Amino acid sequence: MRPTDELTAAERRELIASMRPEDAEGVPALGELDVPAALREQIETAMARYPQLRSAAIPALWAVQRHYGWCTPQGVREAAAVMGVTPAYLEAVATFYDLIATSPIGRHRILVCHNISCWMNGADELLGAFCDAAGADRDDADQHGASSADGEFFVKGFECLGACDIAPMASIDQRYYGPLEAADAVAAIEALRDGEEPLSDKALALRPAAGGPDPSATERAPDAEGHDA
Repeated sequence: MRPTDELTAAERRELIASMRPEDAEGVPALGELDVPAALREQIETAMARYPQLRSAAIPALWAVQRHYGWCTPQGVREAAAVMGVTPAYLEAVATFYDLIATSPIGRHRILVCHNISCWMNGADELLGAFCDAAGADRDDADQHGASSADGEFFVKGFECLGACDIAPMASIDQRYYGPLEAADAVAAIEALRDGEEPLSDKALALRPAAGGPDPSATERAPDAEGHDA
């Protein structure tokens, strides 16, 4: 059967009418699947953090995505077996969230924020520069995301990454960088192709904390009565 998003409305109605409760896959038997040990450990660790095991659905799917590059059908079944839920439950969660990929995408993931602060500071041009450098389609990137032909990059306009103070900015492999210019997009793609860390001078994670290296030693402002706050 081909993916349901390729079906016409009439074909969807016919499919729904033909389905029976027993057609749904139950919880996969853990002993029948060769779940990678590292993946199983990550999922079980996530489950231990929550009083309700279904609360671990997103961390479990994230673990599957890290392991396989995207949430493959087999990976989802493996996670379902470890958690003791149906694959359909995890698939329903996976298809709701933009950051969980249910089809193959580029290895390096670049999300360019295009919300108001970034847009006013040139996010459209930045997104285009990333697409051109990576070889990804601009129109697709702005809508649903686009992967390069070589499978190395996935570029997507995203709203919102919550880093207005460094607008325009982008998330590259889950790390924030900014403020960025078109030339930075080219430099980032070149660095990733060479297996190097991109844009170290613009990485938010490498900036010092607001309170300095030892926030506890920072001088405090006095309160209204003249005492240290």
